[in-house]
Amino acid sequence: MLDPRVERLADVLVNYSTRVQRGENVLVEAFGIENQLVKAIVQKIHQAGGHPFVNVRDHQIIRELLIGATEEQIKTWAEFDAAQMNLMQAYIGVRGGNNIYELSDVPDEQMKLYNKLYNHKVHSTIRVKNTKWVVLRYPTSSMSQLASMSTEAFEKLYFDVCTMDYSKMSRAMDALVELMNKTDKVRLVSPGTDLSFSIKDIPAIKCAGEMNIPDGEVFTAPVKNSVNGTITYNTPSPYNGFVFENVKLRFENGRIVEATSNDTERINQIFDTDEGARYVGEFAIGVNPFILNPMKDILFDEKIAGSIHFTPGQAYDEADNSNRSSIHWDMVLIQRPEYGGGEMYFDDVLVRKDGLFVLPELQPLNPDQLK
Repeated sequence: MLDPRVERLADVLVNYSTRVQRGENVLVEAFGIENQLVKAIVQKIHQAGGHPFVNVRDHQIIRELLIGATEEQIKTWAEFDAAQMNLMQAYIGVRGGNNIYELSDVPDEQMKLYNKLYNHKVHSTIRVKNTKWVVLRYPTSSMSQLASMSTEAFEKLYFDVCTMDYSKMSRAMDALVELMNKTDKVRLVSPGTDLSFSIKDIPAIKCAGEMNIPDGEVFTAPVKNSVNGTITYNTPSPYNGFVFENVKLRFENGRIVEATSNDTERINQIFDTDEGARYVGEFAIGVNPFILNPMKDILFDEKIAGSIHFTPGQAYDEADNSNRSSIHWDMVLIQRPEYGGGEMYFDDVLVRKDGLFVLPELQPLNPDQLK
């Protein structure tokens, strides 16, 4: 018998996030999770009249493939999966696993090829642009550890987060979208951070459960050459199997001219992947009232209430500042008091202080009103 929480989550994914219609092909891609949720998703797709297809993936196997992979092999791998993705109208990616460091010893050159030749082609070019898609994490013991919670407590948090009233969140976001669409200059101030940039004429997009679960952000992008100043991220940031901490970036006219972290050499190698990797493709504001602390999982961390993420790399088509890169690296700054506080200004007007919106029309996005 299905756990009713799992059935509810499957219903959200199929009937709210991707809105599967009769006759549509839906690819369900499951990484390192148990079968219960996959079975529930397949059942819901069938009930909606769709055609489910399932890929079961394992990060240990992906590691073995990548360690010995040649450029030719990765290109063929990408062509193979691209052909499948081109047949889909919707995509549901369920990602779990017991070790976030599984890919940490894959050589950098292999990871760069994988991101450039596989992820960029299959996901950035085809899946993101041409399907109705949603991606989510599934709770595992390792996620409970990363969140510093018991397994039972984390599971409760997980289902609260993933099955919250996203339609209410969506309505509350409308005022923030309207304000951002009128805004030119943004300034962020926090300990170690004083950053200014323009978002003029770049659309603001609300994310309320349709592409990510959990969800809860409004994103846009900075005008490519407008970013100046310094940002110091105060959450750990996993990337390609390594957890970066104390990341500090200094910008001049949009470009990262100085980057330091707990592994400064490694982080600069990533930013040297291509020219666009040193420019920013996304600025987003996190508002999920159930997610308060980082757990080294970006699908959760980028939605933290009172946070922003400022993302080197590829811009999204919906909020395009023309930056192109094979990377898209979300890094998070939390501005609530317990993380040092901070202010966000739009055109020199204080919009959010210490993680709480101060303008009356934006206060429905504060955690006490959004839960």
